[in-house]
Amino acid sequence: MRQRLVRAIGGVALAVLMAGGAAACKADDSGSNDSAKACDLKIAFQGPLTGDAAGLGIHMERGVKLALDQYNKANADCKVTLESLDSQGDPAKAPPLAQKAASDTKILGLVGPSFSGETEASAPIFEEASLPIITPSATRPSLSTKGWKIFHRAVGNDLSQGPAAGRYIKNVLKSTKVFVVDDQSAYGAGLADEVKKVLGATVVGTDKVAVKQTDFAATVTKIKSSGADVLFFGGYYTEAGLLLKQLRGAGSQAKLVAGDGVNDAEFIKVAGEAVAEGSVMTCPCAPADKAKGTFASDYKTLFNADPGVYADVSYDAANILLEGIKAGNTTRAKMLTWINGYNKAGVAGATYKFESNGELDPTQVIVWAFKVQAGKVVPDVLVPKS
Repeated sequence: MRQRLVRAIGGVALAVLMAGGAAACKADDSGSNDSAKACDLKIAFQGPLTGDAAGLGIHMERGVKLALDQYNKANADCKVTLESLDSQGDPAKAPPLAQKAASDTKILGLVGPSFSGETEASAPIFEEASLPIITPSATRPSLSTKGWKIFHRAVGNDLSQGPAAGRYIKNVLKSTKVFVVDDQSAYGAGLADEVKKVLGATVVGTDKVAVKQTDFAATVTKIKSSGADVLFFGGYYTEAGLLLKQLRGAGSQAKLVAGDGVNDAEFIKVAGEAVAEGSVMTCPCAPADKAKGTFASDYKTLFNADPGVYADVSYDAANILLEGIKAGNTTRAKMLTWINGYNKAGVAGATYKFESNGELDPTQVIVWAFKVQAGKVVPDVLVPKS
């Protein structure tokens, strides 16, 4: 996108410049999105900003905000704005938000949705509107099998995270008795299924709970009776924290292993520091505070907080969209072509290249294990791929 500052210095000079087609906010010449102005464009974020899973979504939105803040400082004559859509991570709340974004022709791309369930509910709307999306965190494998041309995933899916969690339980913890629980969400159930495939006969019991459940007495009894030394939980941090707290109260010392939905400092607050100590969480991401360049310090300067999980991936996803706008891709069709052809390293450590189904290039997929130590979530180990 060309950016020229036009200053009228007399009527003749202005006429000459206008005849040459120069303008600070030049309307796009082609196809769809004719109403969009090159200096009046938006990107969007969709994810949980309030509710039980807000701890995860807030860091992602902040990553997007940091990218936008830096872009607008460098392009003060032609800024891009952000439309934030608070889904609370709830699939039922997602479609109206998706429709809002789809109907705003100034929005050329969206970072998110954050969770798998809300992505399943939103993507058909985005597909119909040809609005490209890059999710930094929705990991259910089936999302890339729907034929959605607008779908892109900036991390590995649960076909990488689930087996990695299973290998960690088997090879690092050397557990012989694992109890598996999931919250029946699109994400939690899918991740638990992949873990069970790896662990096989090591799984001594399973159970299902519900999102927003608070009393886990029945599940606690099953876990304790099984003699499990490891509990794998597929779901999000609020339910994981409450379940673990009640499990410890019943006298079980089974170590909690969970996926990226639990990988947030809020988990420690819910469970309590002493109860959470030693818990392990996997993530198809690198430690955000170890991101390349000045990302971590820039994030802390802007938000007075350390970056949380997926903040760096969200930053990278936002920058893919912003670079696309800067390069002149001011329609959704052009932006989709830009994303599909993207091939560049981000601060999160991956080189972002997307396959035809929207998945990240498999050679770029990693899975880290994190652990709770002295009241903080800290990196443990990069889990080997086999």
